Amino acid sequence: MTEAILRTAHTCRLAPAALDEIRAFLDTAFEGDFGDDDWDHGLGGIHAWVRDGSGLLAHGSVVQRRVVHLGRSYRIGYVEAVAVRADRRREGLGGRITAALEEVVDGAYAFGALSASAAGAALYAGRGWRVWPGRIAVQARYGVERLPDEEGSTFVRGVAGRGLPVGSGTLVFDWRDGDVM
Repeated sequence: MTEAILRTAHTCRLAPAALDEIRAFLDTAFEGDFGDDDWDHGLGGIHAWVRDGSGLLAHGSVVQRRVVHLGRSYRIGYVEAVAVRADRRREGLGGRITAALEEVVDGAYAFGALSASAAGAALYAGRGWRVWPGRIAVQARYGVERLPDEEGSTFVRGVAGRGLPVGSGTLVFDWRDGDVM
């Protein structure tokens, strides 16, 4: 087996064949529970992936989103499409992907956010991400709508020199099709 190499690139630097490979990988990794909206959410930012001679082993991306907290709009790095191939889980690949994405967040955004599955929550908590203690909402077509199902699974991470917004309060995310979070 060859060495597992980590690479990063913006979506615009990935050839159509590479994007097709990543999409197929995510479809498999999420066992058919990764739709077109999920794919769209992971595009337009920085991708991190690990591959060896057998193919893709892990992937994640970070994209820009807007979040309003206490009347201030923040440009944040939102982590998306993180997956590890089933036969290579528990080898630290998810941590390698997350570390690469955290580097992007640290260098480009006010703070990081993500919505963690039950299976992924321990990875993020172990890396210093914390569950947002306040409410989660979205700026919908007719105003702000609370997303109570996202409370308890939305993680945030401050960046050096900037930290997180003070207090708990509500994080109001920008609208997007499909799952908002």
